Amino acid sequence: MATLTNRIREYRAHWKYTQEQLANLVGVRRETILHIEHNRFAPSLTLAFKIARAFNAGVEDIFIWGQD
Repeated sequence: MATLTNRIREYRAHWKYTQEQLANLVGVRRETILHIEHNRFAPSLTLAFKIARAFNAGVEDIFIWGQD
């Protein structure tokens, strides 16, 4: 089964963003960022692009599609 993981926490640390700051940048609530970071929620394609853009990175740099 394929899984979607992410490197949001790592990128946030590098950019020194809190979950709240990132959420404000991409137009969602802090809890949404929390759930995405913990792989409880897969973002829409639009949100994934907004998150990547906030870090000046590609979607494939932030989100990793893998096989179990």
